[in-house]
Amino acid sequence: MHPLAVLFVAIALVFLLIIRFKINAFIALIVAAATVGLLSPHIRLPEVMPKVAGLFGTVCGRIAIVIALAALVGQAMMESGAADKIVRVFVRWLGESRASLSLVGSSYVLATPVFFDTVFYLLVPLARAMRIRTGRNYVLYVCSIAAGGATAHSLIPPTPGPLAMAATLHVDLGLMILVGAIIGVPAALAGWLVAQLLDRKLNIPFREAPGLSLEELEELARRDDKTLPGFFHSLAPILLPVALITSNTFVQALRPESPLARLTAFIGDPNFALLCSAVVGMHLLVRHRHYSLAELARPVETAFASAGLIILITAGGGAFGGMLVEAGVGKWLGNVSQQFQVPLLILGFLLAALMKVAQGSGTVSMITTSAILAPLAAASQLPCHPVYLATAIGSGSMVGSWMNDSGFWVFAKMSGLEESETLQTWTVVLIVLGVAGLLATLAMAALLPLR
Repeated sequence: MHPLAVLFVAIALVFLLIIRFKINAFIALIVAAATVGLLSPHIRLPEVMPKVAGLFGTVCGRIAIVIALAALVGQAMMESGAADKIVRVFVRWLGESRASLSLVGSSYVLATPVFFDTVFYLLVPLARAMRIRTGRNYVLYVCSIAAGGATAHSLIPPTPGPLAMAATLHVDLGLMILVGAIIGVPAALAGWLVAQLLDRKLNIPFREAPGLSLEELEELARRDDKTLPGFFHSLAPILLPVALITSNTFVQALRPESPLARLTAFIGDPNFALLCSAVVGMHLLVRHRHYSLAELARPVETAFASAGLIILITAGGGAFGGMLVEAGVGKWLGNVSQQFQVPLLILGFLLAALMKVAQGSGTVSMITTSAILAPLAAASQLPCHPVYLATAIGSGSMVGSWMNDSGFWVFAKMSGLEESETLQTWTVVLIVLGVAGLLATLAMAALLPLR
C-alpha cells in the first residue's frame, strides 16, 4: 500500500477508535501501530509486533522516569500550597487590575513541571474567585490560564511531548528548555491579547461548575497567606531541575572534556534532576503540611497512578509514529516537501496540526510528527538547529483542538462553558498560540540559527 494511503488509514483508525468507539487512547495507538505494519509492504508479517514492542520500549525508556517524577512534583506543589503561593505573588506584583496577566504567568511557570490538566484544575478556582471579586472578565481569566499553560505544555520539557521531541530529534534538553521558553513568551502573550478581545466580544454568563460552589470559592479567596510556603521555597521544585539541566548544557558546550563536564553530565541528566526536584517537593509536604513518612505514600501513589497512563499513551504514540516511519511515510513526505519546496519547519507545523485535528492529543501529535520527520531532518541540510523543528511541531500541535481533545473538555467542564462557547474561546486561543509560536520560531531560526 502507498505510504500516503497507510497514513490516512492509520489516522482514520485512531480517529474512529478513540472518538467513535471511545477506546482507550493507548489501546487505539497500539492497534493503529500494528495496522500500519500489516499494511506496509516494507515490514514482514512476523516483524510487526516485535517492531511495535521495540519502538514502544525505546520511547518508554527515554521518558518514563521523568514523567513519573514530574507528576510527583506537581502533586507535591498542589498539596503543599506552593503552586497557590506562586499565583498569589504574581497577582501581588502585577496588581488586581492585571490579574489576567498574572494568570498567564502563573500557568506558564506551573505547566513546565505540572501537566496542563493539573494546572487548569489548580488555577480555575482562582479565576472564578477573581470573577466574584471583580464582577467581570471571566472569559479573559480562564482563557489566560489556557494561553500560558497550553504554550508551556507544548514547547517546554519536561512535559511529555517536548521531552519526546527532544529525544527523537537529538536535541539537547537544556537547549530545548531555553529555546522553547523564549518562543513560548510571545506565543502566550498573543493568546492573552486575543483573550481580551474575546472577553469584550462574547457575552458568556458566569455559571456554577462541578465541585466548585460559591462557598468554596469564597473560602479559597480568604485563605491566609501565612499558611502557605515561602515564595522561593515554592519555586524550588521548578527552578532546581531547570538549573541542573541547563548547567550541563553550558558546561558541555564550553568545556566538554573537563572533569566538571563529567559531573554536570550526571547531575544535569533529566532523570536525576527531576529526582532532586521530587525530593524538594516532598520536603514541602513534610515541612508545610507536616506529613509523616507514612502519609507521604498517598500523594506518591496518586501521582504515579496518573503518570502511568500518561507514560503508556506517550510511548504508544511513539510506537505509532515509529511504525509510520518504518512504513516509509516520512520518506514520502520528504519527497513531497522537496518536490513542492515546502520548508521543513512549515511541514512540521502542518503535519502536527493535521495529527492534532485527527486524534485530539497534542502530545501524540508531537511524538508522531517528530518521529516521522526525524529521518528527513537528519538526511537534509537544515538551515537552522533541529530545536526549531521541535518548536514548529509543538506550535502545530496546539492548532485544531475540538471535541476529541481532553483539554477541550477540561476547559469546558471546569470553567462552566458550553461546547459552542468552548469552540469560540479555547479553540480560537489555541489557534492563535500555534500560529504565533510558528512565527516566533521562524523569526528566531532566521536571526539565531544556532548552527
